[in-house]
Amino acid sequence: MSIRYLAPAALMCFSGFASATVVNQSITEAEVLAAQKAWCQALVDISSANDKGGQKAAKDLAEKVIDAAYGYQMGAVLFKPTLTVAPQTFRTTRAGALAYFVGGDSAFPKDTGFALKGWTKCESKNVAVFISGDSASTMGNVMITGKDGKVTTVDKTWKYVKDDAGKLRIVLHHSSLPYSM
Repeated sequence: MSIRYLAPAALMCFSGFASATVVNQSITEAEVLAAQKAWCQALVDISSANDKGGQKAAKDLAEKVIDAAYGYQMGAVLFKPTLTVAPQTFRTTRAGALAYFVGGDSAFPKDTGFALKGWTKCESKNVAVFISGDSASTMGNVMITGKDGKVTTVDKTWKYVKDDAGKLRIVLHHSSLPYSM
């Protein structure tokens, strides 16, 4: 293999490309933590919208949240909500996610609206964050506080990628109640 040396004069012909667009889909820990914080705030906001304006207001907000946070516009999202049962355990479509969060969809008759439970606080605590270039995965707990002050802890795994616009999107969301004997 031979390596050619390009003299500085030869490189000058490429100077027109100096202002070329650089696309960097790398994800930072700060972006991941901000996405988790935004997800938690959105859950509280949807509950609040339900309290103030009913299920319709909560649904309108939930649609915006799902469209902003999840990658359904990129394809199937691997979403396994906390409180679902067969045959609708997994929610790979936007409609399935929306039904889980706010209920009211006859195609998902067992969904009563997880986000409508009156949540007042939500906090995510990661056990680990694994970032590899253009994807990031997290695992840990999310603690959600109800109106009565009771805290519900769920085990949570998220995977994020960036869309073509550089916006972080959830493409995997697995949630379950901690195992207890």
